[in-house]
Amino acid sequence: MSMGFDDVMVRIGQGVDLHHRQGRREAARQLFAEIWAEIGGEQGDPLHVSVLAHSMADVQDDVREELRWDLRALAATGRLTDDRAQQAGVTLPVAGLYPSLHLNLCDCYRKLGDLDRARDHLAKAEAGLDALPDDDYGRLIRDGLETIRQQLENAG
Repeated sequence: MSMGFDDVMVRIGQGVDLHHRQGRREAARQLFAEIWAEIGGEQGDPLHVSVLAHSMADVQDDVREELRWDLRALAATGRLTDDRAQQAGVTLPVAGLYPSLHLNLCDCYRKLGDLDRARDHLAKAEAGLDALPDDDYGRLIRDGLETIRQQLENAG
């Protein structure tokens, strides 16, 4: 594992920490934007692009921007190999990343009122659940899907 890679993932982790532990969304967004420029945006390493875009989506105030970042994360994940992920210390197979991505996309489309697309991403997320471990992360995603499934049923 090269130090350059380490540095990028460590810095993304710092941004996630700024957002989740310290509640500093704007600072996290600025750090993510700096890293995005440094890695070459969507041309960067698919793992960096996927993780960074997924994290950047979480700090957006506008749901349309959140959607754009989540779509970038999904596209980058499609170029990611299990070998690359394992090299970086990601314990999940790439397939295990999709339920979370589709859950986020489902939620964006639901907020935008595009219920057909929301249901499409819900179905894709549910189809990938077997790749999720039975641990805190897996339960978090499964619970999120259950919540959004109920929201979509109530939406008609």
